[in-house]
This record gives sequence, C-alpha cells and structure tokens, in this order.
Amino acid sequence: MTGPDPLPSVDPAANYTSIARLKAELVQQTGLLGMASVQGGRHLVFRHFLSFGTDAQRAEWSGRALSVAISEPNVGAHPKLLTTRAEPTDAGFRITGQKAWVTNGPSADAIIVFAITAEDAGRKRYSAFIVPRDTAGLTMADMPDFHALRPSKHCLLTLQGCLVPETAMLGDPGSAYDRMALPFRDIEDAVGTFATLGALRYAIGLFAGATLEQTDDLGAIVALAAVYEAGAASVVAALDTGRFRTGDATLVGLRVLAIDMVSRLRAIAVPAAAEILADLDATLNIARGPRLARQTHLGVAALRARQ
Repeated sequence: MTGPDPLPSVDPAANYTSIARLKAELVQQTGLLGMASVQGGRHLVFRHFLSFGTDAQRAEWSGRALSVAISEPNVGAHPKLLTTRAEPTDAGFRITGQKAWVTNGPSADAIIVFAITAEDAGRKRYSAFIVPRDTAGLTMADMPDFHALRPSKHCLLTLQGCLVPETAMLGDPGSAYDRMALPFRDIEDAVGTFATLGALRYAIGLFAGATLEQTDDLGAIVALAAVYEAGAASVVAALDTGRFRTGDATLVGLRVLAIDMVSRLRAIAVPAAAEILADLDATLNIARGPRLARQTHLGVAALRARQ
C-alpha cells in the first residue's frame, strides 16, 4: 500500500476552538464525518503533540500532515500490552514493531510512533518519535473491515528496523504515554464534539421540505442540539484556558446526549440520513470501553458522596 499523496501544507490552527469550529463546518457542509478527521485531525495532532517538541521540530513540521501510531494489532492501546520498541544506536534509534488503525496514516508526511525505550520494575516506558513516511523499513497496509468515516483512511503500519536520529524523539524520553497519549483521548473527544455537532446539524437539515407528522419530535432534537452546542463550546473553551480536566462530566454527558439524539433521529429519519447516522454510530462507539469507564466513575463518585 503506497497510499495517497501527503496533504498540502496549511498554517496551524490558532487554538482548539478554531479546530473545533472547522470540524463542525466541514461536516455540516459535506455530511462526511471523515472530513473532520482528515482536515481537523491534522491541526489537532500538531497542536497537542508538537507542544512537547522543540522549536526546530515545530518549525520543520508546521503545517504538514502528521498522524499518530499508538494502538497495535489485537491489543489496542493498552500500555502493558504494546510491544513496539526503539533501541538506541550510535546514530539514534532503531524502531521495530507494528501499529494498527493509524488514522490518516496513508496521507501523512510523518507518523508519530510510540515505542518502548525502557522498563522500570516491570513497567514499560514509552517515547514518541517523528518517523517520516519515506523512512526505510516503514510500510503501510489497508486495515480491513472498517468502511465508515470516509474519506478518512486508516492503515496498518509496520516498522522493520526503522532508523531515526536522536532529534526524532518528541518530548522527554520515557514520558510519552503518560504526558501525551493519555490526555489526548479526552482532548480528541472534546474537540470532536463539534464534528458530532456538525453531523447532527446536517442530519436535521435533511428534513427540510419533507412531510413529517412528528414535528414535535424533530423540535425536541433541534432543542437538544442547542444544548449540545452550548456544552461543547464550554468544554473546548476549557481546553484553551487550561481549565479542562480528565473525566470532565460535561464531556461525558455530551456523549450520552449525542447517543440519545441519534436514536431520536433514527426513529423519524428520512432515508437520506442513513449514512450520516451510521457514521455517528461508528464515531460514538470508538474507544467505547474507556468512555464508559468515565461514565461509571461519575456514578461511583455520586454514590460515595451520599455516604
């Protein structure tokens, strides 16, 4: 798999709010949730991961398409189960392993690869490396059985002794999983609320001109979408002002609300809405386990508060 050509260079977004608004606009105009992943995703990756980089790294990769490779075949992103390693050499590091579900990997100029660089009392320590797509030993292959969220594409990434210089390491050695990977899940979810908002608006717009008896049901969805937008705006604003915290209850609630709205839309949907609703289902089911864990944690905390 050679993949499509890398995306053209664009100026980095000024903040998370502008990335979020871009995602909403793209999806509302096209009806393609994958457009938010392709165009908004590259801004998001740069803003979060390159914030840990050096001035030279930011200058080199500013405006270029980057993707992130953490998950591996059959084990997902669980830090205890990942096996990709980066061994030190006289010239830098030699990376060997395989990564799965690399979002937008086929169109990226480089992949930020998470690899084990040390072990401390049985705990694996991860570092992140910027690996250009033309690095010798790097190959990509299609990921089967996932056809939603077009035109975004995912790939299986194989690294067979890929040599990268010391300057390819992003951030402090051994700290990448805790400092970069773990916060990114919530950051991605927070900014992604606007992609969901754009999809909901697009789906609502498909009813224009239709004959519909359940206008009260559609009105409820429109009202809930307004509530959803207000909550999403507050979550992303918290990111930009440094007030956002992992497990944010509003973010958890927005996912629950989105699932409810998709169910309501499906109950009264016009046939043209089938594709966007399927994409919403796919998006809301990504990382379902960790998201449900956040929800469960809120419930447990509420029970303890009464004791």
